[in-house]
Amino acid sequence: MSVIHRFTGSDTDFKWEDVAIRAYEGQFEGVSKQVPVGPEEESNNFYIRYFRVEPGKQTNLESHPHEHGVILVHGRARLQINDTFHELKPKDAIFISSNDLHQFTALGDEPLGFFCVVVSH
Repeated sequence: MSVIHRFTGSDTDFKWEDVAIRAYEGQFEGVSKQVPVGPEEESNNFYIRYFRVEPGKQTNLESHPHEHGVILVHGRARLQINDTFHELKPKDAIFISSNDLHQFTALGDEPLGFFCVVVSH
């Protein structure tokens, strides 16, 4: 069944009705995740996730067998992919290959926000 979650947030505080704000996996404070499209919507092939990273905080340094498609929507980031570091700004689009080591760090005084699309697993 198709589902619509109405946007109820702002330019830097993204929220959707009926979508829970969850703590990020791991031991990381200052990082949250929402899944506007995923298993609760019975998506069989992909998930759309939104991550918010508070200033100075970072996601896990990790790798996965699945690919990632990412678009930054607010804030600035330093992205580590394997041994290389990249500075990113809003509207930058990123493809992270399978098994590449990666980590996002929020730069500056604003929170970092990005969408991440992955295959369902």
